[in-house]
Amino acid sequence: MEKEKIDQFLLINGKNFPELKLNQIREKLATVDESKSNMILTSEWKSPLVGFLLAFFLGNFGADRFWLGDTTLGIVKLLTCGGAYIWAIIDWFTIFNRTKEANFQKLMRIISNPY
Repeated sequence: MEKEKIDQFLLINGKNFPELKLNQIREKLATVDESKSNMILTSEWKSPLVGFLLAFFLGNFGADRFWLGDTTLGIVKLLTCGGAYIWAIIDWFTIFNRTKEANFQKLMRIISNPY
């Protein structure tokens, strides 16, 4: 991927990825061919703010876990009313990092996919 496209991608989407992994993302994107770069540029990334709002307002029902794709934990959280509200409160503080990490993992899957 061209340097200008990498810079533009990180300018627009950098807030959705872990800050400590931005250099690693930059290095990986530099090795991506044009077909994967189009896929990366058109992918939608989950917003940490949306994750927080889901955790805050619907966390007792596991909405934040379902949204991130953690279906099993979402069901457990739903059945336990957010772990008697304790788990739900803890998720208020961890959802930003978990969302950014989920976006990072999605990007790495796209990059490492051989097709």
